[in-house]
Amino acid sequence: MKICFATNNPNKIKEVALLLGGDFQLLGLKDIECNEELREDQSTLEGNAQQKAAYVFENYNIECFADDTGLEVESLNNEPGVFSARYAGPQRSDEDNMALLLERLNSSSSRNARFRTVICAFINNKKHFFEGIVEGEITKEHSGDKGFGYDPIFIPKGYTQTFAQMSTEEKNKISHRSIAVRKLVDFLKTNS
Repeated sequence: MKICFATNNPNKIKEVALLLGGDFQLLGLKDIECNEELREDQSTLEGNAQQKAAYVFENYNIECFADDTGLEVESLNNEPGVFSARYAGPQRSDEDNMALLLERLNSSSSRNARFRTVICAFINNKKHFFEGIVEGEITKEHSGDKGFGYDPIFIPKGYTQTFAQMSTEEKNKISHRSIAVRKLVDFLKTNS
């Protein structure tokens, strides 16, 4: 089965392709010649995921899914949340985002946080949602050079390494995105 992941992020495509396995042919936006920057201007992760997936489904007539992920920090009223990718501004810099987050957490005693991914899929002309959550905490400094986004400052609960210190395989066993994608894969295997 061919399915499009509505993203141009090669890191996300690599992560999800490993999770999908050989039963599915995963296509990115470039593969379907979608060169537009998909809008993410909704107020929730669910809204952004649906907005992107609906655009691809309606304009390219292909089974597809899109995700949106937010880092929710408890002591910051769940910031940056839906604004995670552009927390420090429209330049969407991972370094700037992490620096701002660490600065805002500087005097906080609680560093509890969670990553939350929401996937919206359009399969067989119907819309479906899948969610993955991983609890953890924010470190005081960067550790690791793997991964992307906030991975160098997030340690999942029960672990001593940040996501950026883990191999892709290790991260895929426990990450928010992998939890949501496994739910999607289970659904696809029983409904396609």
